[in-house]
Amino acid sequence: MSERRWNPILQEWTVTATHRQARTFKPPEDYCPFCPSHESGHPTAITEDDYDIAVVENGFPSLQRNPPAPAIESEGEDDLFAVGPASGICEVVLFTSDHDGVLSEQPVSQFHKLVQVWQDRYRELGSEDDIEYVFTFENKGEEMGVTLQHPHGQIYAYPFVPPLIERELESSAEHVAETGECLFCAVCDREQRDGERIVVQNDSFTAVVPFFARYAYEVHVYANDHRPSIDDLDAAEQRDLASILKRLLVAYDSLFDAEFDEFPYVMSTHQQPTDGSHEDAAHFHLEFYPPYRTAEKLKYLAGSERGAGTYINNTLPEESAAALREVAPESADLE
Repeated sequence: MSERRWNPILQEWTVTATHRQARTFKPPEDYCPFCPSHESGHPTAITEDDYDIAVVENGFPSLQRNPPAPAIESEGEDDLFAVGPASGICEVVLFTSDHDGVLSEQPVSQFHKLVQVWQDRYRELGSEDDIEYVFTFENKGEEMGVTLQHPHGQIYAYPFVPPLIERELESSAEHVAETGECLFCAVCDREQRDGERIVVQNDSFTAVVPFFARYAYEVHVYANDHRPSIDDLDAAEQRDLASILKRLLVAYDSLFDAEFDEFPYVMSTHQQPTDGSHEDAAHFHLEFYPPYRTAEKLKYLAGSERGAGTYINNTLPEESAAALREVAPESADLE
């Protein structure tokens, strides 16, 4: 059963997806649903003998192309407890066919292909009539709830604009109305002028621990020029994004004297809704949220964060940026 229920207090949708309770959870070592079928002898999502990057439909999607009818009927458009079908599309992006592959160890050319795949999926999924927002993300590490170890990310194509994105767009639209400038352009320009919180940068992108970081090693990767979505990146910008991502992930994996083989995080892409709205306010960028505040200590989202929505950061962004900058490679060229 899947459906979406309206929260009239927070003015946002909550998706229920009870069938996901039965999704694959830490399968045995000799079986991976994302490896080619011949490797284990079991049927998997991959029918080819090998692949470079693959996109497959999520086997346990939170959003469905043909969703079932909701379990509870809504009383009408103005119902306080409105209900709707959980329509949409959920895909899995497989970064490599190597089950034990480490993304930060892949060549920049592989990151470039990944950026091109993300762009393709934004265009393709965004062309669907009932899709309003294409959200590309990655959950990395068991600390972030990952139960399938094969290197992968996900794409959710929503029939609405998610609340956090909507709030960003509203803030930026207000800034545009007041100043004539995109809010994200202003933030990126200020971070570049200050310089203290920059981790890595190139001609097209700047990665910073933002002034207002909520997590100790949170990083935002901003397009230097105003680009509403990934669809607006030209060939040079695609290559520069690939290079920035490679350098950032190497820095993450090298942090804390390489205590982690792969540093866990959540990565999310923020961009323009697919209906073409908010062209002046939307600004393509990626956000990374790592759960660790030291090599041994996790940042738990507890009372203030979950109950009040106010994050407590135990570090100074300037110090976190300096630590990441110290271990980041100076360059990463397309191979």
